[in-house]
Amino acid sequence: MNRKTLVLPAVVGLLAPVLAACGSTDSGAGGKGAIVVGTTDQLVASKENPAPLDPAIGYEAGVWNVLRQTVQTLTTVPNGGGEPVPEAARSCTFTDTANESYRCTLRAGLTFADGTPVTAEDVKHSIQRVIDIDSDSGPVGLLANIDMIETKGEDQVIFHLNTPDATFPYKLATPAAGIVPKAQYPAKAARTGFQVDGSGPYTMKPEVEDGRVVKIAFKKNPSYKGELKVLNDKVEMDLFPDAEAMGKALEEKKIHLMTRAMSPEQAHDMLVQPKEGIDLTELPGLAISYLGFNTKNPVVDKPVRQAMAQIIDRGQIAGKVYGTTAEPLYSLIPSSIAGHTNAFFNKYGEPSTAKAAAILRDAGIKTPVKFTLHYTNDHYGPATAAEFKAIQQQLNKSGLFDVSVQGTEWSKYRPEQKRGDYAAYGMGWFPDFPDPDNYTAPFLDANNFLNSPYRSPEAEKVLIPQSRREADRTAAAATYEKLQDIVANDVPVLPIWQGKQYVASRDGIAGVERSVSATSELQLWELNRHSA
Repeated sequence: MNRKTLVLPAVVGLLAPVLAACGSTDSGAGGKGAIVVGTTDQLVASKENPAPLDPAIGYEAGVWNVLRQTVQTLTTVPNGGGEPVPEAARSCTFTDTANESYRCTLRAGLTFADGTPVTAEDVKHSIQRVIDIDSDSGPVGLLANIDMIETKGEDQVIFHLNTPDATFPYKLATPAAGIVPKAQYPAKAARTGFQVDGSGPYTMKPEVEDGRVVKIAFKKNPSYKGELKVLNDKVEMDLFPDAEAMGKALEEKKIHLMTRAMSPEQAHDMLVQPKEGIDLTELPGLAISYLGFNTKNPVVDKPVRQAMAQIIDRGQIAGKVYGTTAEPLYSLIPSSIAGHTNAFFNKYGEPSTAKAAAILRDAGIKTPVKFTLHYTNDHYGPATAAEFKAIQQQLNKSGLFDVSVQGTEWSKYRPEQKRGDYAAYGMGWFPDFPDPDNYTAPFLDANNFLNSPYRSPEAEKVLIPQSRREADRTAAAATYEKLQDIVANDVPVLPIWQGKQYVASRDGIAGVERSVSATSELQLWELNRHSA
């Protein structure tokens, strides 16, 4: 998921294998049949979210890992970064110098998996419904700049934007702009359940138990026409309750790949003492972990948030909890993305209880400040609980805070977080595309991902629109520096760490180093079997 038709910095060092897969074809995990991929992603239907796999609703890594295999987008980002290229479209381009009008022409003969033609009206319907449904948990913010969608004939779609946006082609490459059949996806309502239909590289069939997906069978779509080369016929995704169960399945040859989220201990053990028949591949990661706040809650007023930023020792958390799999982060924009500055370190320096005490004292805030720090216990991996225990200990050790921690299942956690039930909470971010805009706008714009009440008129009305006018993304660096300084001063979110990605695989599986993008999306079409 990336951006813009013009020049963008390439994703840094994408997908470098630590241990290359080798050996003969594995006879387990389905033998010569489907390649079986394990994940701890949870796909659950609930009263709050009865349509978790509708592109207008689903906006998290696990959901997009399914949508990416099954629905097409007009553009796609090459596996290695750079400019988007046509996917469902045969051509796409800005038609004006201001980057406010973007035209795409569909490939000839494009059909959905059931043989129904894909038309410009299907494209318009698919994207317009995301805007009209306007789900508070969905990806509508990525498309909020669209003023009008126009069609010409059966194969041309023209997007008229409210303001210049050089990043728009990258947004069209995300599942938020996935093309779905008009007849099966209502214009004003979500499509409930777990079935996904599209024109992507695979068809899918979910296996559901008690409102929860336990397995998905992906089958190569013979009608697919696009940029991607599908190197296998079948892939099965098995969803596990935790990393331990997933690791056991890999050792017992019940799965071929173990993807997100491996535990830091699993990755460490495989690095130190490799297991026979199992290879570990390290991939650069662009995911970040951060604390969010309900800035309307007086318990976490700005001075409180600043004091937390002054106390928390990111290096200790990254090293103690995650080892080599994470590094401290001092900005919303990770260090591997152009435009990054160490804004929080520049403002607060090394952790200091004395400086934090002065911030609270000057603001007249009585100590210890008491609140609950919430986290999800089943979404970001098994080390999350240890991470938040470490944050709690650091804050409470200062004597300035009396913090308790509470873990909640994601299906409940996310609705409660969006409602503003939590004063302070932990979240992770898997970028939609590797550009500084996607680490700032989703948190600072009006339709922000967190449903946060925080507003910065300068960020929202001036800096974000200004940054999007720059076709050469490096020219927006000064604007992003100002945005990062605003975040460090106001602390609507508090960055903690950025991480790496690991994939463990059994001998006999090729393409592992290309099977996960830098933005943490599965690319199952890259997997295939070694010859004996």
